[in-house]
Amino acid sequence: MNPEVTGNIDRNNPPVPLTPSEQIRVIEYHFGKIMAALGLDLSDDSLRNTPLRVAKMYVNEAFAGLNPLHEPAITLFENKYGYGEIVLERNIPVYSYCEHHFVPIVGKAHVAYISAGKIAGLSKLNRVVNYFSKRPQVQERLTLEIAGFLKAKLRTADVAVIIEAEHLCVVSRGIRDTGSTTLTASYSGAFQKDRKEELLKLVNL
Repeated sequence: MNPEVTGNIDRNNPPVPLTPSEQIRVIEYHFGKIMAALGLDLSDDSLRNTPLRVAKMYVNEAFAGLNPLHEPAITLFENKYGYGEIVLERNIPVYSYCEHHFVPIVGKAHVAYISAGKIAGLSKLNRVVNYFSKRPQVQERLTLEIAGFLKAKLRTADVAVIIEAEHLCVVSRGIRDTGSTTLTASYSGAFQKDRKEELLKLVNL
């Protein structure tokens, strides 16, 4: 495959998705060109394999959430004990990348729901946050994507997602503000009404 070909370019047909191995080959090729354009010596033993390392990191780690095959399966159990209070998973790590500059977004998410008959394995909430974080993002959309996915999978409207994060596009470039964080939230169902204050106390906001 020509490394510069990224898929079917017939405008009358949707692009043909690349396999992960093809993605790695294409990214390796083009990232090598970027490094060369910056004047870096790709024959240096420290830099020689950097394009491949970056390509593997993008496909297998940083942007793995772009692959729908990585969507987490949500294990649901019957709420046999009739638990009707808030279920809250706090301080879930968020590692994402700003889609405007491709630099990291680092923070934490708080995810809450109230059972409508089903409960989820707790680790699945972390996996959902990780899945939607592993793609180029803006924090506002990330918050809504996590909330929407959980509402559909948990079959309840009572879902809340709060994310607090530091954006390295703000820290390392532009204004270079090292003290600020961004807070976004999505409140649905009962969290828009009488349970919101309770939730915020539990999260310690």
